Amino acid sequence: MFSFRKLELEGLVLIETETFTDWRGSFCELYNEDKLRQLGVETRYVQDNFAVSQRGVLRGLHFQLPPMAQGKLVTCLCGKIYDVAVDLRPNSPSYGKWQAVELTGGLLLYLPAGFAHGYAVLSQQACVFYKVTEYYSPQHEAGIIWSDERLAIDWPVDDPILSDKDQRWPTLTDFEKIWL
Repeated sequence: MFSFRKLELEGLVLIETETFTDWRGSFCELYNEDKLRQLGVETRYVQDNFAVSQRGVLRGLHFQLPPMAQGKLVTCLCGKIYDVAVDLRPNSPSYGKWQAVELTGGLLLYLPAGFAHGYAVLSQQACVFYKVTEYYSPQHEAGIIWSDERLAIDWPVDDPILSDKDQRWPTLTDFEKIWL
């Protein structure tokens, strides 16, 4: 059984799976194409990604440019993350707005193509798994700096651990000057 809640930004969907627990542990179905299709969630996924990160790591804000823009179905298999989606769809009424949810086991966030995505690890360690609708394409890879003052994302980490690349992404304003 899947339940879902449409979030404030159009296209974002928070999906909750039914988790069965007994003395051995727990079990849940993370992906079911038919059930997700009934919820209106895109179901053509071409690549699965998996990342393990420690507390304080911040990854993002990542996206790919058209024609390789990626929709994502994100879950945190172990631990807890603060997952952020930023609407970058040029004609969207919520363009430039962001929304965040905490993801733990059994919760999934669907982001359609056109959203930037990032997350911060809140637990000692987090295992993040996500399906994407287009293959990774280095020539279409893009990002927005996590600390963009215009976005003013309320990240729950004071001194995040960042990759070199994530420290160098442009601001949303600079990105718009180049691409829009």
